[in-house]
Amino acid sequence: MKHFTSEEWIDFVNQVTSSNQQNSMRKHLETGCKRCTGAVSLWQKVRNSAATEATYQPPTEMVRLAKAAFSTAGWASRQKESSSVIELLFDSFLQPALAGARSAAIGIRQMLYRADPYQVDVQIELKPEGNRLVITGQLLDVSRPDIVGGEVQVTLSNHRGAVIHTMTNQFGEFRGEIENSGDLEVSFPRPDEKPIVISLRNALDRLPGAKP
Repeated sequence: MKHFTSEEWIDFVNQVTSSNQQNSMRKHLETGCKRCTGAVSLWQKVRNSAATEATYQPPTEMVRLAKAAFSTAGWASRQKESSSVIELLFDSFLQPALAGARSAAIGIRQMLYRADPYQVDVQIELKPEGNRLVITGQLLDVSRPDIVGGEVQVTLSNHRGAVIHTMTNQFGEFRGEIENSGDLEVSFPRPDEKPIVISLRNALDRLPGAKP
């Protein structure tokens, strides 16, 4: 007894075979062939399922719940993005210096930043001899006050090719010296996110509008 292939039965169910082929396959089914009858039954179920899927409309309540879930996920992503912004909390160059300390403090700048999860304290000082900047600072993990930012690699760059790598100590403190080009960049990694980069153009030039 000749059996027909799966491909032939798929064409039979979809009614794309020739009339002669259709008749031959129907006569074969009339013989009671269980193998081919099972194949026809399977592919008819597949065709019916595909037709039902094309016209399926999910319940309105399920659509509403799905939209609400994706909306919440998008909000969480935007919140995470906005929380990664570096915020300047304090800059000594924006503060009026005391009259007797104005000339003495002209080569020192202190800044405080918030860059989740860290609070970053940075001081820039021009060395009296030579043309070098001394950068000292401290990282504090504000999300875990009992843990300081120890053993974090800090990278200093003067935007002129000089790069210095240093490491925070057990208290989250770091120190480094770099040739003074006028500009400065301080960067360090952040867990599971883009690194924190603090870039200062004319690092020791008092900002426009600041009081001398």
